[in-house]
Amino acid sequence: MKQKLALSCALIHKPRVLFLDEPTTGVDPVSRKEFWDMLKRLQKKGITILVSTPYMDEAALCDRIALIRDGKILEVDTPGAIVKRYPKPIFNVGANNMYRLIERLNAYDHKYTVFPFGEFVHYTDNRPDFDPVSLKRYLESQNLSEIYIEKTRPTIEDTFMELAQK
Repeated sequence: MKQKLALSCALIHKPRVLFLDEPTTGVDPVSRKEFWDMLKRLQKKGITILVSTPYMDEAALCDRIALIRDGKILEVDTPGAIVKRYPKPIFNVGANNMYRLIERLNAYDHKYTVFPFGEFVHYTDNRPDFDPVSLKRYLESQNLSEIYIEKTRPTIEDTFMELAQK
């Protein structure tokens, strides 16, 4: 409610440009969605909105984004264009033991990146001819079971992590 009130106060003067610094940090998911719905309505009224946010799902809602790390701009473009430049196929990988899965993927000779992502690990391989069957065999040899490997689409977060590690 405080964030909504602050936004309302900022709008009293009918600004053409609105600067918001992490407006939904610490806000519950329902209120976050309501807040972004309000921002979309303001945008339709011609208000330019500049938002800083640590939430990549929020960044994906914007028309243009700048991915920044340590004060350095890594990339500026539309969310879709940035994601399209993700350099490798990416896979959701799951198993019966998430901690051991991450540990074993990080030890795998052919791994390019390994990042926890919700209930899965986002995995990319450094081989141009990656075969998920070979990864499954490796994970089975490491005493993991219930192995799940499926190609997925990269996200803004994946792209940010890729750019940040360079």
